[in-house]
Amino acid sequence: MQNWKLTLAYDGTPYHGWQIQPGLSTVQGELQTALDRVLGESPLPQGSGRTDTGVHALAQVASFTLRAPIPAANLTRALNRTLPAAIRILAAEPVAEDFHARHSTTAKTYEYRIFRGGQCSPFLARYVHPCRWPLDSSLLDLAAQAVLGEHDFRSFAASDPEVAARGLEDSLTSQEPRSTTRTIFSSNWTEEPGDLLVYRVRGNGFLHHMVRNLVGTMLEIARGQFPPDAMGRILDARSRSAAGPTAPASGLFLHSVEYLSDK
Repeated sequence: MQNWKLTLAYDGTPYHGWQIQPGLSTVQGELQTALDRVLGESPLPQGSGRTDTGVHALAQVASFTLRAPIPAANLTRALNRTLPAAIRILAAEPVAEDFHARHSTTAKTYEYRIFRGGQCSPFLARYVHPCRWPLDSSLLDLAAQAVLGEHDFRSFAASDPEVAARGLEDSLTSQEPRSTTRTIFSSNWTEEPGDLLVYRVRGNGFLHHMVRNLVGTMLEIARGQFPPDAMGRILDARSRSAAGPTAPASGLFLHSVEYLSDK
């Protein structure tokens, strides 16, 4: 048995998230089906995290074991011929037996894209959140800095009771299974070409809907719906009702995943 690591990108628009669900099209399900067609084996690929319905990935990581001996280049080529066009394998490599796409993670970066122009192109609309109201960029920066470091992010976790019952979206092995404490290493907003406003956040783990709830709350602060210093009080409240709305899934990308082996 050989343990494999895949890095893949996907347009999440046509899929009901990463995780297999009965009767629904998911990225994990498409990948498992492609492996079965190519190699006659159907391991369940373990992802670095479960992206939601409509969320995209620039570099998701998956791991699984295979019996069949196959060169990495051949596996990449065969899977890309079989998978839908919305999913592409960027790299495949054999890894150590103890590597696990989720449990071996040391950090992740997410990116949220907001379109600030007048008319959003139909070729861009599925990958951004169009936001037309005035925003104070200094307040966005202030809110982004307020989440740096270790905090209890319960106020920014999904309030869905089913999600809470089955655990967290994206926990690492260093966390207790139901802990809502995470450490954020970097958090910033940048203006980029094409009328884009981009939020990037890097941390040791993220809760279900955490990034989208952070973005939704920061936008409310930047448009004057919350006080400028609201972020700290919202964190202290440890209640989802204290934070702002959940930003749409269309603007969110899993940007990258880090492992000790990358150092």
